[in-house]
Amino acid sequence: MKKYLLAAAVSSAVAATALAPSMAMAAADSELVVVPRQVTAWVQNFNPFNQTTKLPTTLEFVYEPLVIFNAMQGGKPYYRLAESHAFSDDLKTLTFNLRKGVKWSDGEAFDANDVAYSMEIAKQHKALDIRAVWGLIESYEVVDSHQIKFTLTKPNAAAAFKIVKAPIVPEHIWKNVSDPITFKNENPVGTGPMTQVKRFTQQVYVQCRNPNYWDNDNLAVDCLKLPQLGNNDQVLAAAQKGELDWFGSFLPDIEKTYVSKDSDNHKYWFPGGSMVAFNFNLESKNVGNKQAFNNLGFRRAMSMAMDRDAMVNVAGYGYPTINDYASALGRGYHDWNNEKAQAEFGKYSKLNIDAAKALLAENGFKDLSGDGKLQNADGSAIKFDIIVPNGWTDWVNTVQIAVEGLQEVGINAKVSTPEASAWTQALLDGSYDAGINSNFVGVTPHRQYESALHSRHKNLTRFSATRFSTPKLDVALDSFYATNDKSEQKQIMNEIQYIIAANTPYIPVFNNPKWYQYNTARFTGFFSADNAGGNPVIHPDNPERLLNLLSIKPKK
Repeated sequence: MKKYLLAAAVSSAVAATALAPSMAMAAADSELVVVPRQVTAWVQNFNPFNQTTKLPTTLEFVYEPLVIFNAMQGGKPYYRLAESHAFSDDLKTLTFNLRKGVKWSDGEAFDANDVAYSMEIAKQHKALDIRAVWGLIESYEVVDSHQIKFTLTKPNAAAAFKIVKAPIVPEHIWKNVSDPITFKNENPVGTGPMTQVKRFTQQVYVQCRNPNYWDNDNLAVDCLKLPQLGNNDQVLAAAQKGELDWFGSFLPDIEKTYVSKDSDNHKYWFPGGSMVAFNFNLESKNVGNKQAFNNLGFRRAMSMAMDRDAMVNVAGYGYPTINDYASALGRGYHDWNNEKAQAEFGKYSKLNIDAAKALLAENGFKDLSGDGKLQNADGSAIKFDIIVPNGWTDWVNTVQIAVEGLQEVGINAKVSTPEASAWTQALLDGSYDAGINSNFVGVTPHRQYESALHSRHKNLTRFSATRFSTPKLDVALDSFYATNDKSEQKQIMNEIQYIIAANTPYIPVFNNPKWYQYNTARFTGFFSADNAGGNPVIHPDNPERLLNLLSIKPKK
């Protein structure tokens, strides 16, 4: 029987300090204590275009989107800065009608020129085009103060899903910023509900109500309080004491470790979530690793060395859902499944150590030094770290299980645990060899594939960290939303899945649940299985979290 090394629990006096002020006062002050990210220290950066160190309460809470398309409700639009949107019949133009009467937090009026300016600086500075919008749009036109029209590069029924996620910043502030890429934006001016920085230290910060928020009548929470907590163990310790209101972390044996401490108020809900996969950098700067990673047989063999069952049931305590689809599809999208692709390539997503060894030998990988570690056929070494954020204990344990399987077939891999921001940066800039990563899901499987494997995202997001793309796959991904015909979309999705299954660009292992815990001792109205208003998690890159905030009310 394999013995899996589980990450050790860690405690921190610093975490206790961040929560030291009486939590009993939080409800009276309508101060919601949230944990959207685990960090070792907060850095005051509210630049919405920054992908590594921006604060997790920047998007949605400071910078509100035009529209929130609620994936849990089939993509139903919840209009925010916009009041409506419409496509032309040929799906080549997209028009947004903006909400009248919206003001920035400094009292200046919001209008279509702000939207246009935000798109323009993303065009002028590629690093700011974090949603790859300029791969979708050809041009824009400010029709009037409250209407903006986008001309698309090609028909695309999903263009709105991406355009609305591009940050909208105030022109009157940002036009005076000399370098929008490095700008920290420490005192932001936004349109969202929480724009006022009341307190900021490395251990805790408090972000409060926008006095000019257009939807203040529906906002009952006055402030968000974010303690610095460095890992899952620190989060658990604070949660057990009732010090957190809204968070999302891996908690082992949650009924025992969290719910039982206050069964009337400690709640959780784990709807299905992101696809988790191992990425191997096809453009690795290490010559030997690059050669191995670009060998299809090597990638398939690594996949067959992955004990997905142990990853789900040992590392994940049974919370995730195994993903053994050759296409990485995931159980939640099974209605889209390409059965031919799974029948032909599904064997490579099953644990089979002997078959993995045989496949490596067949592809010329040999132990030339006699130390049990394989080299490439030309004798070049294969040796790499698999990076995983420090403190993400379920993922750390998952990587440890992967490493054990890889070492069993002769692949020299080990675990490396950088801080989350360093992990993100390495995936972004390609300064890594291997890493565990996740891809967000959408209304259809298209989002998880397109964000990871379309060439336009290369070097722009951590989701495209493998740096794999092909012209044929690009065409198929672009074609999917060039039609609204469901039968045509099914055929295109079959093609997308077949290309992915045939190439193993990454190695899926499971689908995470959406990690979501909440505490009703001081607040009520949280999204739940019985109040499923949208994706409930507090983590960044979830626009629906704004809807959850607006649903939460302090107890009287």
